[in-house]
Amino acid sequence: MRVEPQTSHAETAPAHPPLESLAVQPLVNRDYESRPALFYERLRAEYGPVAPVDVLGVPAWLVIGYPQTLDILRDTRGIWSKRLDSWRARREGRVPADWPLLPAFEIDNSVFRDGPDLTRLRGAWSEGLRPFQDRTRTQAKELERAIRRYADELITVLSENGGRTGWTDLSAQYARPLPLMIVGRLLGAEPGRGDDIIMDMWRMLDAGPDAAEAAGRLTAEVAAICQAKLTAPGEDLPSYMIAAVPDLTVDELTREMTMLIGLVGDYTGTLVCNTIAEVIAGDTGVRDSISAGMLPEAVNRAAITSPPMANLTFRWPKTDVRVGRFLIAAGDPVMLSPAAAHLDPAFTGTMTPDSIYSSRAHLAWGAGPHACLGRDLATTITTIAVERLFERFSGLRLALPADQLPWRSSPMMRGLRSLPVTYELADEPQRSPAGPAGGPAAGDAGPEADTPVAAEQKSLVRRVLRMMRLSQP
Repeated sequence: MRVEPQTSHAETAPAHPPLESLAVQPLVNRDYESRPALFYERLRAEYGPVAPVDVLGVPAWLVIGYPQTLDILRDTRGIWSKRLDSWRARREGRVPADWPLLPAFEIDNSVFRDGPDLTRLRGAWSEGLRPFQDRTRTQAKELERAIRRYADELITVLSENGGRTGWTDLSAQYARPLPLMIVGRLLGAEPGRGDDIIMDMWRMLDAGPDAAEAAGRLTAEVAAICQAKLTAPGEDLPSYMIAAVPDLTVDELTREMTMLIGLVGDYTGTLVCNTIAEVIAGDTGVRDSISAGMLPEAVNRAAITSPPMANLTFRWPKTDVRVGRFLIAAGDPVMLSPAAAHLDPAFTGTMTPDSIYSSRAHLAWGAGPHACLGRDLATTITTIAVERLFERFSGLRLALPADQLPWRSSPMMRGLRSLPVTYELADEPQRSPAGPAGGPAAGDAGPEADTPVAAEQKSLVRRVLRMMRLSQP
């Protein structure tokens, strides 16, 4: 695919007022929430591949063209910075102190690093995740069994009071709690402390009135876990990262593990929910991919049509650069939009719908120096979660029309606030000594197993769901 080059010479761009003086459209609006394709198409028709927008009170450039987004992500010429000190308006004191996204930006983890700093931290991530993403490793096999157990127990608990048929919210009672419990396992949190961590993750990600207090407690707890791993390492992500990069400080590791909570807890939970909705409400081809054993393809389709991170965190050009018909000044905030890029005719125009959905050229996982290192882990969690759901239920139907499903308003994340469904339980399959195809083998704790580990996880699932229900308004 031809990628339009960026040009870093001011004289080649047409004259226009600086970003701060342009009329900007609010990024978060009714159409963006419920009809994003219409919103992005309107921006594309008016501005081309890059548009000036208002991000909760801060003017920014939104890149909506696929070639331009990919080119900036790859950054082969080193034009773009992710460091917060590159933001000119912030250096000049023009970013409101109460800007809602500022706390997430100022956490100063690897998302906002470049160069050797980024290489060092991503090296720790790559080695730390390897035992959980290499399916030949014991840790990866144990994690997959744990994901199945958590998924099965969540399904059992959410359906146990309704007989063979009933109603449930698959967002609040399945897609969101499942990854949060997996985060607790990846962190290596002690069982007695796991409940509070999971609940504070929920409160922080839910952005309710107690989110700030929950974030403070969570940071302190994660820091305590990271400190403990320095002297007593375990078979967990922070320990593996320390082993890979021994000079990691507790502060650095805490910042990275806080990011883990957002990426696994929020991004993956959103991908699970969006994939389920895509299958239930999608066309026949989506459902066929499930029955044909092509779950990763269904996940891929959902990542294209509804990428959980619709728009990425800011980056800033180090020099004036032309993108489309605009001159983006050095230090201007630029937000890339995978969701809009996936709708660009440059991405969709030469393909049939089937080939579009099969494409691996999408940008839901990013690209270039900041591409997602946990892609395989997130895909595994999502695939198992969706697989168990459609094996345990013979029927799942939306309880609302698809165009009335409530979406969460966020400049970056796009996910369902709730996913109400009616369900019908499937007959439980007879378990053979070898275990059902694609399910746990003999000796693994399945949904009916009564081992101490399974009993503890069952108790954890019930406690988490009960606390989540109590936290709802």
